[in-house]
Amino acid sequence: MRLIFLGTPAFAIPTLRRLAKTHHEIAAVLTQPDQPQGRGMQLAPSPVKTVAHELGLRVMQPEKASSPASLEEIRRLSPDSAVVVAYGQILKRDFLGLPPLGCINLHPSLLPRYRGPTPIQSAILAGEKTTGVTTMLLDEGMDTGPILLQREVEITDGDTAGTLHDKLADAGGDLMVETLDAMEEHSLTPRPQNDAQATITRKLEKKDGILDWSKSVESIRNLARALDPWPGCQTTYEGDILKIWRIEPYKIQAQTGTPGEVLIAEGRDLVVQAGDGAVRIAELQAPGKKRMSAEEFLRGHTITVGTTLGF
Repeated sequence: MRLIFLGTPAFAIPTLRRLAKTHHEIAAVLTQPDQPQGRGMQLAPSPVKTVAHELGLRVMQPEKASSPASLEEIRRLSPDSAVVVAYGQILKRDFLGLPPLGCINLHPSLLPRYRGPTPIQSAILAGEKTTGVTTMLLDEGMDTGPILLQREVEITDGDTAGTLHDKLADAGGDLMVETLDAMEEHSLTPRPQNDAQATITRKLEKKDGILDWSKSVESIRNLARALDPWPGCQTTYEGDILKIWRIEPYKIQAQTGTPGEVLIAEGRDLVVQAGDGAVRIAELQAPGKKRMSAEEFLRGHTITVGTTLGF
């Protein structure tokens, strides 16, 4: 099958690499234009562009993939299908109708659950034990197209948004190859999504990471997992903002403090009262410092038992 590939961030790389090893032909890779990065704000290529060049693939970076000039260039490539993985642009009807076999999208959830921009974080926030990846035919809606194939992926207790991202990216690469092979063999029947079962996610902001210690132990722990690596959870201690990266339940005989109150601050234990129990802050970050364990932090900082953390 002759393909064009559309993708930009690291999530798309496993799919691109797997496709490059198959008999399918990648006629071109579309990715977002280079963006200014770092202190010097110098233009830097997207992760997909870097890998595409490594693989010797043609790269296109239109400002708008659905522009007449871009469509004409793609039309000349005569693709059978377009593979779309976290491209970062809304594709218009003219683009979607260009490849004869349609545009195949990889989405990191088991649709119709967790449509939208943050399916990975949202699944962790909800306390899910299982999520997955879906290949679907793109339509003009937001993750509403007919489903082709799905594969479940376990969410372990130790997973963060970062680790789950990588697991789903790997699983998605395999699923996309399986999808294209099945389409080539005419053995796939797209099935419509059940909109009544759909859930919608939203973009995350830094303020979403502000910890509310009156929440349950589980919800606080899930928030820290879901917001790692970005934007991270945060609280305050004596006017300083502390980033909280890892939280664990802590067994305590009785609720002895108010939410946010420091119950223990010695050795490896930095224990804080939550709404329905206590939590141990296992990893955190002081202003201007690197991430560190609670034990490392407490060797260089004094936190008084009875102090209340929070904004």
